[in-house]
Amino acid sequence: MSETLSSLQRKIGSAQDLQAVVRTMKAMAGASIGQYEKSVLSLNQYYLSLELALHTCLRLQPNTALATTAAFATLYNEPPAKGGAIAVVVFGSDQGLVGQFNETMTDFVTTELGKWSGVTQLWTIGERIQARLADTELSIAQHFALPGTLAAITPLVTELLLRLETAYERGEICEVVLFHHQPQSQALYSPRQQRLLPLDDSWRNHIALLQWPTNNLPQVIGNTEQSLLAFVHEYLFVALFRACAESLASENASRLLAMQRAEKNIEELLDEMQRHFHLLRQSSIDEELFDLFAGFTS
Repeated sequence: MSETLSSLQRKIGSAQDLQAVVRTMKAMAGASIGQYEKSVLSLNQYYLSLELALHTCLRLQPNTALATTAAFATLYNEPPAKGGAIAVVVFGSDQGLVGQFNETMTDFVTTELGKWSGVTQLWTIGERIQARLADTELSIAQHFALPGTLAAITPLVTELLLRLETAYERGEICEVVLFHHQPQSQALYSPRQQRLLPLDDSWRNHIALLQWPTNNLPQVIGNTEQSLLAFVHEYLFVALFRACAESLASENASRLLAMQRAEKNIEELLDEMQRHFHLLRQSSIDEELFDLFAGFTS
């Protein structure tokens, strides 16, 4: 009986230690969500401002002239060589305890790529998503470590954009598509894909349909082509930065939900074990009292 009580005490102690870890992870996830969500909100406004700036440049420069702009065509419109692969950039997580975050993204990527006919290159960001996709039939071309803080996103995006533009200019890839989770209401998230390159006619039509918010139309001071290239580069940078920030916000939301479920399960388990412990202890006391009474009466 004493060994059973000791064993149960050790289990209760282990559950309490695990509960402390879960509460710490829950607090860290809750604290991290705020900064990423604020970043996403700010980036959404900045992203819209960039689209309006691009709208102004395209309005002042006809599409026919834009199509013959060597710098734009080489970097962003059409790769110099045909037959390149489609670069698929997938954002996941580096750490565990995130529920079905990486599993959902893996299923989404494999399902969507199953509908494509071209050659693809996987560019993974995050150790966990790399491990999940490595178990599929898809091959991973490049891998990047996921930033752990908001400040660390900029170096990652800078390196990623440089490699993508270089591969695109060389004709190694002909298209770039982003896969990442996007935050939804009430700490939920959903997978999303976004076409980054090329900036073709459909992209230009989308930009051209935007409406300037006031009646005072802006003008570009200086060289329109140089301004266009600068805005396009910033547009691509912000698109990648926002995708990473949205993925990190979704990851922490998933971790928070997972920790909330784990905390509830641990509390229920602790209550059950503590009730069992009190019953065993009371039974042990009753047996000792019975033995004492039996010895006294004999």
